[in-house]
Amino acid sequence: MQGLNAWLRRGEQSPEHGDFLRKERLYSLTVGVTQFALLVLFLALWEVSSRLGWIDPLLFSSPSRIWATFWDMLWQGNLHHHIGVTVLETVVGFIGGTALGTLIAIMIWWSKFLSRVLDPYLVVLNGMPKVALGPLFIVAFGGGFAAIVAMAVAISVVITTIVVYGSFREVDRNYIKLVQTFGANKAQTFSKIVLPASFPTIIATLKVNVGLAWVGVIVGEFLVSKLGLGYLIIYGFQVFNLTLVFVSLFIIAICAMIMYHLVQYSEKLLLRNRE
Repeated sequence: MQGLNAWLRRGEQSPEHGDFLRKERLYSLTVGVTQFALLVLFLALWEVSSRLGWIDPLLFSSPSRIWATFWDMLWQGNLHHHIGVTVLETVVGFIGGTALGTLIAIMIWWSKFLSRVLDPYLVVLNGMPKVALGPLFIVAFGGGFAAIVAMAVAISVVITTIVVYGSFREVDRNYIKLVQTFGANKAQTFSKIVLPASFPTIIATLKVNVGLAWVGVIVGEFLVSKLGLGYLIIYGFQVFNLTLVFVSLFIIAICAMIMYHLVQYSEKLLLRNRE
């Protein structure tokens, strides 16, 4: 123990801490290699199964055909536009749904009367399949960008409101009473105690909303769009080009993963600043 304290006083890394870091790096490397190996094994098995006729290549395609179709569309120049449109719609829907849901949660927390009034409506809206609202959005906003974004917002806003408001309510009442004892008003209580304590829940909600926003946008593109990855999926089914469907699905998976990691990186920055 004395040796460890001496290392800490000199601001140097102790041998025990160095060993721990090396083990953590080795563990992370092992996890990454295993994940990559599983992916390669899955793709190889898929390719072999398609080539040997174990699965119907017309229905399930193959990684090589998907890769070739992807590059053909990329060089033809029409794939960039489809990806850009869908990503823009998803980002706008993601930000809009999260911001609107958080704002409603703040309003409900702020007003006990509003909380009592809106509580049954939130329960009903949460249980309602949001996809069923698609035709209403088309009539209200037209068959374009606004209707698709509205679908993405509708899917994420209710769950955001419920989760964030629940987090506001679960803040330790002793902290709130403490700042109120020192004369803090409601705005100060919210900004100094309630909101900072709810940051982890809000970040977790952002991670969930990444997937929900993609679902809303793709469903919206199924209904009305003539551009975007959702449109390519529907078009691929219509012409029975399932390779095109798989290309679109893999692009969606990659884009969603990138968005998720961006949110995760933002979480690390936020928590680092809080510390």
